Amino acid sequence: MWEKFKKKKETKPKEEKEYPIVDITLDVFKKAIQDYSRQLPGDIPLSVIINEDLTIDYQLLAPILKGIPKQTYYMSKETYEIFEENDYQLALEIDAVQQAVDKYMRQTDELPVIQGDPYKKVSFHKLESLNLLQHRPKHHFYITNDEFLITYDKPQ
Repeated sequence: MWEKFKKKKETKPKEEKEYPIVDITLDVFKKAIQDYSRQLPGDIPLSVIINEDLTIDYQLLAPILKGIPKQTYYMSKETYEIFEENDYQLALEIDAVQQAVDKYMRQTDELPVIQGDPYKKVSFHKLESLNLLQHRPKHHFYITNDEFLITYDKPQ
């Protein structure tokens, strides 16, 4: 009964620590993401650091980097690959194609590759025939043996 008359404790929002803007190389940035992922509890995916526009939440990495990167980096939500600012379109394409490949495989139980291609090049025609791609990417993609993830690097 007396609960409603008790003063509620005011909670102050945690203030985010201010970090300096610093030059961070891609290699250092990748290492910071690896370090951050090792700290995550097992049930939390690494994708928590990826914003909707594929930018990365630098505040989460700032304690590791001891600063906020001056550069803009992007990360694929599908493959966790990291891209520099000039490769933003590639990051968008890799996510779109990976999602399309996954859906194609669920629908057909086969890989959407060009028949007879030894490199397992993704067939955009097969993906488009099931309306799984909104537009044809500028880059070529290949399916790896690693969980059927795609890559833009042509296998050797």
